[in-house]
Amino acid sequence: MCRRCGQRRIFTSPAAGLASIPSLSKHWPLFDAILKMGRTQLQDAVPMTLGQEFRAMADTVSADLEQLRTLIPAALCAVNLGGTAIGTGINADPRYQAIAIEELAALSGFPIRSAANLIAATSDMGDFVLLSGLIKKTALRLSKISNDLRLLSSGPRAGLAEINLPARQPGSSIMPGKVNPVIPEAMNQVAYEIAGNDAALTLAAEAGQLQLNAMEPLIAYKLFDSIRLLGRAVRMLDRECIEGITANPDQCSALVQRSIGIVTALNPYIGYENATRIARLAQETGRTVVELVQSEQLISNELLADILRPENMVAPRAVARA
Repeated sequence: MCRRCGQRRIFTSPAAGLASIPSLSKHWPLFDAILKMGRTQLQDAVPMTLGQEFRAMADTVSADLEQLRTLIPAALCAVNLGGTAIGTGINADPRYQAIAIEELAALSGFPIRSAANLIAATSDMGDFVLLSGLIKKTALRLSKISNDLRLLSSGPRAGLAEINLPARQPGSSIMPGKVNPVIPEAMNQVAYEIAGNDAALTLAAEAGQLQLNAMEPLIAYKLFDSIRLLGRAVRMLDRECIEGITANPDQCSALVQRSIGIVTALNPYIGYENATRIARLAQETGRTVVELVQSEQLISNELLADILRPENMVAPRAVARA
């Protein structure tokens, strides 16, 4: 309700739908004791915990959404009202701008304010480009996370199968029991749509000439469409997918034990050449790294067990030198 005139406010903030994804923050403490393999370029890298993986997702998304909630008022609340044709204010009463902005701020509840330079604000669309770019960045982050969720849940028997996504619909009319990751796939497609909106908005912002940009209708349409799409997609991904994710600890552990990547943790103790040779032998023979190190007695079993303790493989650790 407007304090000045008593009318009901008819506007809602474009940032209102951009809440965080609480399910990501909820999951990482639950998964923090589950050791798994990290991967680079889809190849085994070094161990990490599933909690570390989910915390990284949560932190990047939270940072982006907070930037958006901060930037949206900054970018959308500076107006060129009172600038009339090109920003000089010709034919406008000197009192008009202040009165109109005060009334608009009271009616909307937003911190509406005058742009610092009305001529610049009339012709330049830089704030909209900045905001659209940040929306796109956030959408692409969520799309990348969705890609990861699809990979981590691949299977159920012939994939990674480290996590389970909630089943939302039958996956195939020809393959009984198949369940597809439809929510992450929907998030991917939203991100592509937002990227397209950003491309169109960018070209429209560049198309301004002299004291006016006549392409503002397209800019406004694409910007608000992206805000709407992202807000809905965030809620969808949180409620329909991430909230229901469960882990497969046994599968995560089995993949770590079979992985050649754990040889990296042994490198400071057995040397790079030995580590490389062990990795090659493991690949050629199908034996595990642990079996090969034990058979060659490169280090004691006690030290080997200590090195391969989960807490010693997922964080910096001082290495005693002989």
